Amino acid sequence: MDKASRHKAPHHAGLSRTRRRRLNVRGPFLALWLLGGFSLQGCASADQSHGAPPANQSPEEQTAEKFMVTAANPRAVEAGVEVLRNGGNAMDAAVAVQMALTFAEAPETGIGGGGFMLYRDGKTGEITMYDGREKAPADAERERFMMWRWSMPLWLAVPSGLSVGVPGLVAMMHDAHGDHGSKPWAELFQPAITMAENGIPMPRRLQRQIENDWSLRILDDTDDYFVDQWAASDEPQLRNPALADTLREIAQQGPEVFYEGHIAEDIVEAARSRWLWGSDITMEDMRNYEPQTREPVCGEYRQWTLCGLAPPSSGGIAVLQILGMLEQYEMSALEPVSAEAIHLVAEASRLAFADRFNYVGDPAFVDVPSDALIAEDYLNRRAELIETGIAMTEAKPGQPGGPAYLEDEQVPEEKETTGTSHFNVIDSEGNMVVMTSSIEAPFGSRNRVDGFFLNNQLTDFTFQPRYDGELVPNAVAPEKRPRSSMSPIIVMNPEGEVELIVGSRGGSRIIGYVVKALVGVLDWDLTIQEAIALPNFLHRGEGKPLELEAGTLAATQADALREMGHDVEVLRLESGLHGIQRTETGWRGGADPRMDGVALGD
Repeated sequence: MDKASRHKAPHHAGLSRTRRRRLNVRGPFLALWLLGGFSLQGCASADQSHGAPPANQSPEEQTAEKFMVTAANPRAVEAGVEVLRNGGNAMDAAVAVQMALTFAEAPETGIGGGGFMLYRDGKTGEITMYDGREKAPADAERERFMMWRWSMPLWLAVPSGLSVGVPGLVAMMHDAHGDHGSKPWAELFQPAITMAENGIPMPRRLQRQIENDWSLRILDDTDDYFVDQWAASDEPQLRNPALADTLREIAQQGPEVFYEGHIAEDIVEAARSRWLWGSDITMEDMRNYEPQTREPVCGEYRQWTLCGLAPPSSGGIAVLQILGMLEQYEMSALEPVSAEAIHLVAEASRLAFADRFNYVGDPAFVDVPSDALIAEDYLNRRAELIETGIAMTEAKPGQPGGPAYLEDEQVPEEKETTGTSHFNVIDSEGNMVVMTSSIEAPFGSRNRVDGFFLNNQLTDFTFQPRYDGELVPNAVAPEKRPRSSMSPIIVMNPEGEVELIVGSRGGSRIIGYVVKALVGVLDWDLTIQEAIALPNFLHRGEGKPLELEAGTLAATQADALREMGHDVEVLRLESGLHGIQRTETGWRGGADPRMDGVALGD
């Protein structure tokens, strides 16, 4: 049976096109019944895509003398490289890459979502954090995702209007380009517009996602766009004329058309009219959105200085905490991906995730003790809780300046999804963009507007707003940004030169993916490509298992780790690590072999 028949037979049997649309839109309860596996296919196990390219089959090493771009889609990389070849700088290239990803990696990222950027000025060395995280509507209530006394299932929350936050990506990119770009804003959209109008071969990963996720066939917004194009041919093309029109308007009119014009009206209408639960987002919410610039969080790991994201992302603090605890051990003396190494990373991660829940939220609402959480004395005391060869019974948060272990604190399991995309740009002047962007779950809220998908980022809030009678730092609040796990990192050597930039996709797994790559380069003396291709292993805190990548050396350590007391799960972990590393003559790029991406430069 050919691909088109596999799609059409079960989906169209006995139903006209008109009736199928009525079933999908007017029959939400039937759709929800059919979506019973949504949390398994669409969200929680998006990292487990069957048929994904195996780890450790790395692309050939890519080096460059002048500039380099790495991202999860080769067309987006080419768009950025062309901007650099034509005299643009890193920020110009970043706009072109992100807009191309909006089309070519639509399930992961786009203008309907948000993101964070680290920008390093090549002349001054100054690092600026740009915060384009989505915000909750002004009418949002703390019990947004509660159903009576119980928290809403993630698979039910994601495709509802309640999950949609005010998108921040367009405003953030425009502000950052205004600060550092050199080419006209409109010019940088042209590669993405051309691709969306003319089409490209459908990315391999997108084809795998469509084939494996049958929930995409239930909702019109994904069925009519992705599934129909995929099913039309054995060599499907991806086109999006509606997105081309939208990008052309934003290019010509700037962010005003997105936040105040008809695009904003379309976003509000689509989110508010979502079946089952509509959003409370308004035009005023759209008009009032403002991106933020912040100071990054920076800390030391052995001889290197690392800078990452400040809250509302937990990524910078968590990565620095994990590495700060690992600094007490000779990681370089351990074999890469040995049971001993995995154990130490897992235990440090458990402690960091406990602090993450207890302290990190939007700094406009929560006083986050960022410096104290990454202070050397505090991390030394936390590291003393780790025993070699024996897993902790339970990991609890500590208190900077107080007890290293708060026995009575509760650390519940949280609901999180696994989408997102990461890219890096370095230009010939040494300017750098290290950026992670997202619409949250793969395919976001599965609500398509004017050619792009709306995010479901508000499901990053902690669904149950109180534990033990206390309001949690990441509870929903009006105009609040949900906590993120995005972890773009810049590493400087003792001379102050950038040694490495790296980041990943993967929801709360991002933190573990990035730590693995950093340990690979900084402790195990691997190239960035080798470190990215290392088998994935990570721990996301209480209520979660120690996760090992199936079919790799990490999976062979499962029994040894179980003997240490770990709850172990072996599964396919589809990261999306991309990085760039300094060489004697320029730069070396790294692209994740589990994805479609590449590294390219001159």
